[in-house]
Amino acid sequence: MSKQKLWTKDFFIVFSTNLFLFLTFYLLVVIFSEYAMEKLHATQSQAGLASSIFILGVLISRPFAGKFLDRLGRKKMLYAGLIFGLITTALYFEVNNLLLLLLNRFFHGVSFGIAATATNTIVVGLVPSERRGQGIGYFTLSNTLAAAIGPFLGVFITQHGSFNMIFLVCFLFAAFSFLVTIFLKIPAVDQPKTQTSSMSGFHIKDFIEKKAVPISIVVAIINFSYSGILTFLMTYSKNIHLLDAASFFFVIFALCIVASRPFTGKWFDAKGENFVMYPSLILFAVGLFLLSQAHHGFTLLLAGAFIGLGFGTLQSSTQAIAVKHVPPHRAGLATSTFFILGDIGMTTGPYILGFLLPLTGYRGLYMAISLLVLSSIFLYYLLHGRNKAPHHSILKAG
Repeated sequence: MSKQKLWTKDFFIVFSTNLFLFLTFYLLVVIFSEYAMEKLHATQSQAGLASSIFILGVLISRPFAGKFLDRLGRKKMLYAGLIFGLITTALYFEVNNLLLLLLNRFFHGVSFGIAATATNTIVVGLVPSERRGQGIGYFTLSNTLAAAIGPFLGVFITQHGSFNMIFLVCFLFAAFSFLVTIFLKIPAVDQPKTQTSSMSGFHIKDFIEKKAVPISIVVAIINFSYSGILTFLMTYSKNIHLLDAASFFFVIFALCIVASRPFTGKWFDAKGENFVMYPSLILFAVGLFLLSQAHHGFTLLLAGAFIGLGFGTLQSSTQAIAVKHVPPHRAGLATSTFFILGDIGMTTGPYILGFLLPLTGYRGLYMAISLLVLSSIFLYYLLHGRNKAPHHSILKAG
């Protein structure tokens, strides 16, 4: 039997939709605090709230998106998220006070949570089960590319244009994400009648997939650790006089992810998740250790390479694990469970690590995070690594 194709028309459409969805997110992330303070005269704390309230909208929408994805239809939910996102993006042009800005950011977060949960669930059905590691690995490159290109575009447009120009670009990205999905065909998913009837009430199992919880706890720790890089890297690099090198950190980070993804996906499928997970956790920890010891630009960029290889591989591998052992009609819930806990780790990290920073300093903080990632190796073993569950096919094309 010949190997099933991975880069089909529908896979490429979902990849593109997700890429432009996340480009919009990253474009706005880097400019929003400045926009709130400069245009709406917000205080620093109010500007921070304008950024964080978006994540609150994402967190609130994910469990409901997971519950209704297969009940209402995956493509319909994707349309709903994208159209809602298009509307909220257009409304940025009309926002003229802080309250309206906060409301629109919250609802934009809701739309993003729905659409992103839908794309990440849909792609599971488009990937052949025997190539799931590769497929999800390639798909998550859309997030990586957006994280590398989006902030660069945001800063570039701010320097050479205006905030309205950024909103226009985001609107065009959102419109493209919606229009391209018109040509998307999604495999049908058979849903048991018992599952359909149970979803009419309020049950915790309708919002959380318990089989995805163990690996999602590990993801929460991983994202918590990575948030320390996103939040403090630039300030740290300025403090140690390596700001020029730090500007290339995420470029090296992204290049290492892109270069490694074809191999790590194949290893995941051929040799199993443990073969990929344990080295990736070690690489991530080593990268954080190197970051804590950086005195030269080379060391800082080497840390970026190790973190890209480690954290980048962990992103795709853990997502593949989350949906690997659940039946087709629970894939949406597994995906939302995965992202809920991951988002919690990413959003609580800056707050908690910010309290530790005065006690540890930047170098001590990254050393502590490195030890946390190392300890998560044992957590992964206890929660998932020691279990040898049989291979379970997620979806069959209908």
